[in-house]
Order: sequence, then structure tokens, then C-alpha cells
Amino acid sequence: MSLATLQASGLSLMAAAAWGGGDFSGGLASKRASVFRVVAVAHACGLLASLAMALLSREPLPPLSALEWGAFAGMVGGFGIVALYRALAIGRMGVVAPVAAVVTGVLPVLVGIQSEGLPEPAQLVGFVLALVSIWLVARANSNLDSHSGFGLAVLAGIAFGLFLIAGKHAGHDGVFWPLVAARAVSTVLMLVLVAVLPRNTEPLRPVLWQVVLSGLLDSAGNALFIAATRYGRLDVAAVLSSLYPATTVLLARFVLKERIAPWQAIGIALALTAVALISVG
Repeated sequence: MSLATLQASGLSLMAAAAWGGGDFSGGLASKRASVFRVVAVAHACGLLASLAMALLSREPLPPLSALEWGAFAGMVGGFGIVALYRALAIGRMGVVAPVAAVVTGVLPVLVGIQSEGLPEPAQLVGFVLALVSIWLVARANSNLDSHSGFGLAVLAGIAFGLFLIAGKHAGHDGVFWPLVAARAVSTVLMLVLVAVLPRNTEPLRPVLWQVVLSGLLDSAGNALFIAATRYGRLDVAAVLSSLYPATTVLLARFVLKERIAPWQAIGIALALTAVALISVG
């Protein structure tokens, strides 16, 4: 096991933990307030956090190309969120969530193989197990008998996959400033959506701490993912960080006392096996 692969794997798993925690916190807030208002405020908090880290770390301003990649990541990520939430609104979560999650992981794998060559055989097996585990963990308690929202779920997955690919390109010359560009674009996009969509009267104040936590964890996950791509392969970082649904499921189990379905338990076990296989490269 190379040190670079070990570092990339560790940072990717930390990104998965942060993203899963952010989704859990944001999901709780969205039960009591408008989803788009939650995302807009969370992204604004992430923007402030990224800007603060860029200034505190004294990271030099990267070339314009890195900021452009960051802005592109923010744009496609924002559209991905819109597509995902729309898919969840019209389709079955048991179809939408796993399709979006698996497509998110597949696209960077294909790009990584094309640009960096085939990974080790054990890692390829790990990729397959990881994608299967993502599907199992992200499945909801509903029958997979509806195609409603399927196209939007695929579109969301492609957008999130492009976000990960753009994040790697942006991370060549920096971590925090490209994230500032990404969050600035996605925050503006969400604020525009809030302005044009029908006004929601649900107050945001009762869930404000959950919204802020969601934004901070999401930005932390983005920074950890970019750092992971600086140490290792894109496909390794993308697949391991895409295991974030497992974090959300485990938090729901221990915080909300939700039951873990048998297939989700199998998915978590497969994820642990996949981590071991991917990390040996």
C-alpha cells in the first residue's frame, strides 16, 4: 500500500463522513423549512467558511483557470441539487437516491481510468463492491417499481460526477479559493431559485443551527475531497467519498433511532470490504 493511496483514501473517507453528516443535518432542516431556502443559506454559510479558511491559511490566489473550474463545479453542483430534489418530489426515493449516487461514482471512475490508466485489479473489484454498496445503502423502504424521476436522477448523478471531476481540476493549484468560487456560484443560483419560486412561509430560525452545520460540513467535505485528489487518483477519491450515504444512514440509526434495513446492513458491510480493497493499491 503506497503512502499516497493511504492518504487519499483517508481524506476521501473523511469527505464521505462530512458529506453524509451535512446531508443528515440538512435533511432534518428540510423537514421543517423550504428545501431551497435551506440549501441557499447552507451554501452561503459554506461560502463564508471557505473564504475564511482561504484567508486564514494564507493560500495564494490560484490561476484564473482554477477559479473557473471551481465556478463550473459550483454551477453543475447547483443544477445537480435542483435535479435531485425535483426527482425526489416526483419519483420514488428508492429509485432516485441510489441511481443518483451510483452515477455520481461511475462517471469519475470512467474519467480516471481514461486519464490515469487502469487501477490495480483489487481496486477494480473494490470499485464494483463500492458502487453496489452505494445502491443498497441509498435504497429507501419502497418498491423499485416506478421510473418516475429516473431521468432526473441520472441527470443529477452526472452533474455531481462533473462536480467531482471539476473539483480535481480546480484542486491542482489550490483548495480553498476554488471552493470560494464554487460556493459563490452555487449560492447565487440557489438565491435566484428562492426568489423566483413560490414563497414559503415556514420560518428558518428554528432550524438555523442545522442549516449552518449542513453548510459547514458540506464545505469541509468538498475541501477534503479536493485534498484527496491531490494525493491520489480521481477514481479512488470519487468512489470512496461517494460512500457518504452510509454516514447518513448510520447517523439516522443512532440519532433518530431509525431501523437499518437488511439490504442497508449488507451495503455497509460491502462498503467496508470495498474500502479495504481500494486502499491496498
